[in-house]
Amino acid sequence: MNDTPGWASPGSAPSEGQEPGASGHAGPADRPDPAQQPGPEPQDAGPKWSKEQPPAGQWSAPTGHQAPGQTPPPPPPGPGWGAPPPSGPTGPGGYGGYGGGHPGYGAPGGYGAWGSGWGGPPPAAKPGVIPLRPLGVGEILDGAVSTMRTYWRTVLGISLTVAIVTEILVILLQGFVLNDLASTEALNDPSATLSELARATRDALLSSSVLFLISVIGAIIATALLTTVTSRAVLGKSVTTGEAWRDARPQVLRLFGLLFLLLLMTFGLVFAGALPGILVAASGSGDGGAALAFLGILGGGIVALWLWFRFSLASPALMLEKQGILKSLSRSAKLVRGSWWRVFGIQLLATIIANIVAAIVVIPFTFLGGALSGDGATSFLEGSTDFGWTFLIISGVGSVIGSMITFPITAGVTVLLYIDQRIRREALDLELARAAGVQGYGTDTRGS
Repeated sequence: MNDTPGWASPGSAPSEGQEPGASGHAGPADRPDPAQQPGPEPQDAGPKWSKEQPPAGQWSAPTGHQAPGQTPPPPPPGPGWGAPPPSGPTGPGGYGGYGGGHPGYGAPGGYGAWGSGWGGPPPAAKPGVIPLRPLGVGEILDGAVSTMRTYWRTVLGISLTVAIVTEILVILLQGFVLNDLASTEALNDPSATLSELARATRDALLSSSVLFLISVIGAIIATALLTTVTSRAVLGKSVTTGEAWRDARPQVLRLFGLLFLLLLMTFGLVFAGALPGILVAASGSGDGGAALAFLGILGGGIVALWLWFRFSLASPALMLEKQGILKSLSRSAKLVRGSWWRVFGIQLLATIIANIVAAIVVIPFTFLGGALSGDGATSFLEGSTDFGWTFLIISGVGSVIGSMITFPITAGVTVLLYIDQRIRREALDLELARAAGVQGYGTDTRGS
């Protein structure tokens, strides 16, 4: 090993061809051999070492101290972005690297600091109401509101039409049928018999179920139409009400079948949970049967709630993928797997926000209808189903306005949540970018 000034340890190891303890150069006290002819001393190009050297193993490679005038060695390249860019500044940013003028991707302490020349990945393309990347909660809610605001003619037209038709059916059914058939006065009578209470409870449940069914049918139609509008809004393309209906019409019957299956599953699980308690109560143990029925209903309700949100993305899967009922349920279960709490939280938050906004509109109309209709106000405060026509019409106007708000938000959030889950799991953003006409999105974005 040859000694190299500045790095190797002099005296730590003998050089090749020398004996230990021998020096590689003649010291100044060495006399020349008398047998040799006198002549000029050869010029030694290497450095001169002192005769007295420290013991081996006590020297280390120099670190931070250099001899005066000695240029410090360049720092070793750090791990990360590979070899440093060519030496020499190419712009005001120092070592430019790729493209000139911008700071490079150098290692710390060398060719530019980490992060000084890289501002993160390029922003995702946003041809429509959402960026084409995995979405946050705020972006999903904002996308639903942006769809309603940008395409308000189509969205509010669909919501208003569906809300008016369903509310007219509710008012007519409530005024002509339910007020005469359903009687819930016994629920407010302390002296009512058990059979009267059971009959009043049955009438109240029947009335509420019929009205709920009409509202659900309206929500299904609105969801089917608004699914098409929201999916086009993601691509930045508008759609008319007629185009939305023509696109959704082949799948409407399947959508009804899907919802019927989900409702049957929900009520079936609740009834199955309550059945053991009902049988125990029928055998003579009333208190034990009631307690067992309550626990069974609670357990069945929890299972039904879990399944309901597990299959909550089946509706947009059925409408957008043109799938059958069972296939759409399977698709929803696949997309929600591992993200149940996220899907549950986002949809619950959207429902709460939509209902709060709708209640701000509906409650004043309800009290106004009660103030203008004495019998309607009394029935409303007592919890009766016998409402007057004035109360039904005025409160119905408020319900229509509230439905115009809730339909677009809930349907839009469901569709955007479906798209978000497909972006996360199936890279749907590439297909959406191609459909929207974004050039070079797949190579640039994925590469970055």
